[in-house]
Amino acid sequence: MRSTGRLAIAITGTALLLGCMSGPAASEPSAGERVLVFSKTAGFRHDSIPAGVTALKELGADAGITVDATEDAGAFAPGNLRRYDAVVFLSTTGDVLNGAQQRAFERYVRHGGGFIGVHAAADTEYDWAFYGSVVGAYFQSHPAIQQATVDIEDHAHAATSQLPTAWNRTDEWYNYRSNPRDRVRVLASLDESSYMGGTMNGDHPIAWCHTNEGGRAFYTGGGHTQESYADPAFRQHLLGGLRWATGAAQADCRPENGYQPLFDGTADSLAGWRQAGPGSFEPGPDGTLTTTGGLGMLWYAERGFGAYSLKLDWKVDGDDNSGVFVGFPPSDDPWSAVNNGYEIQIDATDVPEKTTGSVYGFHSADLAERDRALNPPGEWNTYEIRVEGERLRVWLNGVQINDFTNTDPARSLRDGHVGIQNHGSDDQVSFRDIRIKELPTQPTRATEGD
Repeated sequence: MRSTGRLAIAITGTALLLGCMSGPAASEPSAGERVLVFSKTAGFRHDSIPAGVTALKELGADAGITVDATEDAGAFAPGNLRRYDAVVFLSTTGDVLNGAQQRAFERYVRHGGGFIGVHAAADTEYDWAFYGSVVGAYFQSHPAIQQATVDIEDHAHAATSQLPTAWNRTDEWYNYRSNPRDRVRVLASLDESSYMGGTMNGDHPIAWCHTNEGGRAFYTGGGHTQESYADPAFRQHLLGGLRWATGAAQADCRPENGYQPLFDGTADSLAGWRQAGPGSFEPGPDGTLTTTGGLGMLWYAERGFGAYSLKLDWKVDGDDNSGVFVGFPPSDDPWSAVNNGYEIQIDATDVPEKTTGSVYGFHSADLAERDRALNPPGEWNTYEIRVEGERLRVWLNGVQINDFTNTDPARSLRDGHVGIQNHGSDDQVSFRDIRIKELPTQPTRATEGD
């Protein structure tokens, strides 16, 4: 069974296989996640491949992930692939697998195997449609190596959560044959005004994730230069991709389009919000809001909403308490939201109907699904709270964990405000990237994407 649990960042005593291998690794037991790095080339060969292999091995050692490396396509045999939680295509080029090997990889992905594509993985297997769907987009061209600004679009994914919103770095920046945005969750994009040679009309994804026929797929366009693999920020980016693809970290990797920011990390975006009750939220330089003091609520006072999908990212430091309120009338009394709306709870240790993912006091989350989807304290999580008519559903990191229908006319969800709770001085919970997409007013059938 593939691992879907959370992985502590440091696990001692995990074996690490060093150096590239001439053939598939011999089978041996492993206590943690295991990854195969594949770097065969049938076209241009990047001189950064050895540095990339070394970096991935070092990152794996620190994270308790066993990393094997090979350039032998014979590793793509069903029995061997089953040993791995994910496979990294590290700057592969051209046609690197034969038909039987391709079929083995397709079965591997469809049974939950993870994929990480680095840089020229997009310059690989142009005639294999399944691979194209996994990698997300194919290479078209590139300008000269130069510095560019990478805009981080998703601050919750492990591959981007530690990066600045505007990440300036030097690399060889690929243009792609198609824009994958409608098919993947874009984690980062290039600011085409910051460099010369971008050809994607101002919407230029450069790193993304998605699920593909049962498996997790992560791609980053960075990694052309040897220097990339010594850069701490890029290494953290790679590690986050590894952790997500192996199931060690959770994230919402469904495509996301059409959302409008309610809070985007800037002071200007707080203009429509008001504090109800004591306490407050402390803005951070990283675009976060962190609870402090009192028992109150920061609510979006500019307008209420009917049918909508509300998304936001949140993180606890430990056993902390907070929540997201929906469907309440305008009031500067926080207890009005408690008595007239509904709270989606954030607190991992309370009773089922008052724990993370529950509709507080009314309806427990599916605890097994919640536990499978939840990242631990210190890591970011993403809620989607979808309200259609009197139906309220909750997704945690892309997994649906609650489905509740209101029957109390005093708590009607058909029109109301949204807010985030500061529970008390002993609780420290951070929020970021609060966004909303309004939906048709008539209830519609649920879909997995957006």
